[in-house]
Amino acid sequence: MPIRKILVVDDSKTELVFLTDLLQKNGFAVKTAENAEDAMRRLEEDQPDLILMDVVMPGQNGFQLTRAIARDPQYAAIPIILCTSKNQETDRVWGMRQGARDYIVKPVDAAELMSKISALA
Repeated sequence: MPIRKILVVDDSKTELVFLTDLLQKNGFAVKTAENAEDAMRRLEEDQPDLILMDVVMPGQNGFQLTRAIARDPQYAAIPIILCTSKNQETDRVWGMRQGARDYIVKPVDAAELMSKISALA
């Protein structure tokens, strides 16, 4: 399934603007959410083809939200790439165990992100 619509979940306005700009320049339709509650609302409105998920957020963190989405039959098929400043191998392993398909460390390298998105398509 081609990836066209991407939901970016991050509590940092700077990251949201950077990722939205990068993804739109590469031809993707982008929606954003600043927390887990906002992300679930966006999922219900219009299912994306991919979710880019921050880990460190107020309230429910990205690991918890990834687990909730991955275990929900309605959304389980949507791939999630965790996009976080947490760069320890244990964080990556834990993220993948929660249901993420891939993991990228901030600051995001544009070429690496595009490569990871292409690999999922």
